[in-house]
Order: sequence, then C-alpha cells, then structure tokens
Amino acid sequence: MSGMSGRTVGVGGGLVVVGFVLVALCMGADPAAVLQVLDNAQPPVAGPLVPDEGAAGPASGQQDEMKEFVAVVLADTEEVWQAQLRQVGKQYREPTLVLFDRSAESACGFQSAAVGPFYCPLDQKVYIDLSFYQDLREKLGAPGDFAQAYVIAHEVGHHVQNLLGISDQVHQLQQRSGQEEANELSVRLELQADFFAGVWAHHADQNWQILEPGDVEEALRAATAIGDDRLQMKSRGYIVPESFTHGTSEQRVRWFTRGLETGDMSKGDTFAVEYSQL
Repeated sequence: MSGMSGRTVGVGGGLVVVGFVLVALCMGADPAAVLQVLDNAQPPVAGPLVPDEGAAGPASGQQDEMKEFVAVVLADTEEVWQAQLRQVGKQYREPTLVLFDRSAESACGFQSAAVGPFYCPLDQKVYIDLSFYQDLREKLGAPGDFAQAYVIAHEVGHHVQNLLGISDQVHQLQQRSGQEEANELSVRLELQADFFAGVWAHHADQNWQILEPGDVEEALRAATAIGDDRLQMKSRGYIVPESFTHGTSEQRVRWFTRGLETGDMSKGDTFAVEYSQL
C-alpha cells in the first residue's frame, strides 16, 4: 500500500491532534468496559486488544510517519463517505482525530489505553494510540500499512453508524436488554463497522488504486487477530461465546470481505441476519 503513503496529506476540517508522546500500551479491552453505559451518554466503541504493558512505543521518526499515515487514511475515508452518504441522501460530517498517550478524556468519559482505538459517538471523535500499531505488528502478527488502515477505517465505520442513527438505536436497545443480548447487539455493531471498512477499501481502490499485492491479506490478518475467539483463547486459554462483543475472527473477515467485494452499503445490514448466521 505504498501508493497511499505517497499521496498528498489532505485532512478535513477539525482535525485535532492531542499529544503523541508514545509509551507502553495496555492492549486488552474489557468487554464490560466496552458495554458500559454512562449516565445520559453512549459508551465509546472500541477494539479489544491483548495486554502488553511492557511494550515500548515507536521511535520518534516512526511516530511522524505513522501520524502522517493516519492523516492520509482519514482524508481518504472522508472523500469516500462523503460520496457514499450523498447517494442515500445523507450529509457526511467529518470526525475529529485524536492521537493519545496512555489515556484520553472524551465525551464518553475517561478512557485508558487498555480500551484500544475507539470512537466516541457523543463528540464524534476517533481516538487512536499509535502504539497500537506496533503491537498489531509485533504481538498480533498483522504487519503492514493496510492492516493499519483497516483499523482506522473500522473506527470511521462507527462514525458512519453514528451519522445514520444506528449507534443510538443500538445503545437504546442495550439499555433495555440483558447482558447476553447486549453483547449480541455489540457484535452486530462491530461486524457492520468491519463491513463499512471493506466498503471504504473498495471505493478507495477504485478512486486511487491503493491496493497492492498482499494488502487484502494484511487486512484479513488484522481482522483475524482481533476476533473475540482468538483473543480469549490467547488470554484465557478458552472461549466464552456469550461474552463476545466484537465477533469471531471468521465473522470479522467475512463481513470485511463482503464490504470489500460489493462496495454496497445496503449489503451490510448485520441486524437483519440471524445471529447464528453472522
């Protein structure tokens, strides 16, 4: 995906970078924290990551490259989603990017780096600790630019869900649901964000020919690495399907691939599919 890194960095209005001194990153999102309901607020939507408290952050030069890379991908998502939402009569409002170190104060509350990359519907900001990419490469076995782009596109997918009113509907349903049903709703939300990440990749490649040999495999490795089943097995040695909040590796790969192959937003209604068929 070197073609992307060579494009001009064009960041939409409101891009805010809040600190990027990078240090050790705790990479294990607690499912309970993901589903936490704040008083009169929506929780952030986050990706579960494997704890690695001893990891060092990227070197200074790597930080600058990664910062630029994130800005390029974000700009690409803005162009794609402006066009896609226009087709369904919606206006795309650009999210704000926040790069954080260790912890971040969002409208969804105070979040530690243990949550991983996350999106807060209340302030419409995408929060990313760049050290995540180092662990994605070194600890989770998913190196490569496109694997990193997938993570950003997934969080922007949550922003699209927010603009379409899907996030709010799910949040309201979760408040009236038991834990297992709330978890299932979270899985549906996450898989649709994976689908939207695939839709972005489909149109970005059509527009700018960003995909190179091996790029799709990079994204699939990343989706596989952060499946609930794989993470639970890695951390616990066994899996508890009822506690899944993001979907299995197979499900995440399936929905990302569907978005990549179709590029059609209407094909990604994960809420209309029987849960066992996701």
